[in-house]
Amino acid sequence: MDTLLLLVNIILLLALIGLLYFMQKKHISFSKRVFTALGLGIILGFYLQFGYEADSEVLTGTKDWYSIIGTGYVSFLKMIVMPLIVVSIISAIIKIKGDNGVGKISFSIIGVLVATTAIAAVIGIVSALGFDLTADNLENGEAEQARSAQLEETMVQVEGQSFPQRILQVIPTNPFLDLTGQRPTSTIATVIFAAFVGIAAIGVRRKAPEEFATFEKIVDALYKIVMRVVTLILRLTPYGILALMANTIANTNMDGIIELSRFVIASYVALIAMFLVHLVILSLSGLSPLQYLKKMGPLMTFAFTSRSSAAAIPINVETQTTQFGNSRGIANFAASLGASIGQNGCAGIYPAMLAVMIAPDPLDPVFLIQLVIIVAISSFGVAGVGGGATFAALIVLSSMNLPIGIAALLISVEPLIDMGRTALNVSGSVTAGLVTGRVTGELDKEVYASEKTKMESFEA
Repeated sequence: MDTLLLLVNIILLLALIGLLYFMQKKHISFSKRVFTALGLGIILGFYLQFGYEADSEVLTGTKDWYSIIGTGYVSFLKMIVMPLIVVSIISAIIKIKGDNGVGKISFSIIGVLVATTAIAAVIGIVSALGFDLTADNLENGEAEQARSAQLEETMVQVEGQSFPQRILQVIPTNPFLDLTGQRPTSTIATVIFAAFVGIAAIGVRRKAPEEFATFEKIVDALYKIVMRVVTLILRLTPYGILALMANTIANTNMDGIIELSRFVIASYVALIAMFLVHLVILSLSGLSPLQYLKKMGPLMTFAFTSRSSAAAIPINVETQTTQFGNSRGIANFAASLGASIGQNGCAGIYPAMLAVMIAPDPLDPVFLIQLVIIVAISSFGVAGVGGGATFAALIVLSSMNLPIGIAALLISVEPLIDMGRTALNVSGSVTAGLVTGRVTGELDKEVYASEKTKMESFEA
């Protein structure tokens, strides 16, 4: 009987995939297929959530099979992230002309990311205080105790580290190791390595133009191949989102959400408020917030369901360039740096809220000012993968001499909140890229203002 039910669930997923494929063949837009996949995934997830017991073998088996599509899709994206960063940034640097050098672009992007993280921390503080959040009523069950033990192990990595030591961690000592993504700071380290290669190539252009021309052709060829791989993977987005959303809903601890509903609501109020800040920043930069909302749907949906800023880098770059008319150089810098620096949700709102919840005197102005500064500084090098928020929280709480155990007490609602945090992180990186493109004059305002929301490369 269990095998039959498992087979039914697999067939159900395949039938929905078939429906999405049929929509593609009918040339229904990419955005509509993504949102359809999201809706179908939610319905399928609730069917699994309420149709089976949490410890059911059928449910466990179903989630394993669904992971082939969902987690497999995210793995494909992670596979291409490092090659994309290296080739795209080298290509962008050797094509930069005029006064918009690497330093100016990087400074602008990092400045916006860190500034918005500081604002996010303030919003997190206000939300925690407004909802009167404390750690007093949080339960410490078996799952929470196991999580607490894991945090203690993780704490060894960050305890006692000064800010200069954390800065040193982002400097690549072995670029081949960072290309494997084995360190939390691998993404930003790869950006730095690629930037050095690009700057070196510019120096070669002056002294050995023939060799540079050969190198440029190789980089251009590699870029086109890598982008072709990106395109092939991104066409799978609707299918990946369908399976990811189904598994996420099926895994959701409904009892935990109800129990911690006030924290969940406070978190999403803060996340939405910070997203509105992004819209205000774009408006002040002379860019239409309405156009931003129209064209961000697929990217935000993927970030929400995948919970990985790093995996979102390819679709982030494609959205900035194809939808908004940003230069590919700025888009790649913003997407890559935004996956490791200044994550508004994971490194801004979340640690600030936790600190307020356990602070002896959360209304102390000195404490609040210190918290905002530490949150902004600590946002360097937070990994753009699941667990980055916990890592950021550990850094902030330890720097403020506060207990870290509170992060373990929220394990039951962590996946739900992490979805919103990741979407906000990605929005922050896109905002930094668009503002920088606008300031440097490399943003095509006609493309940005265009009502066309179709991502052509995904439509085949």
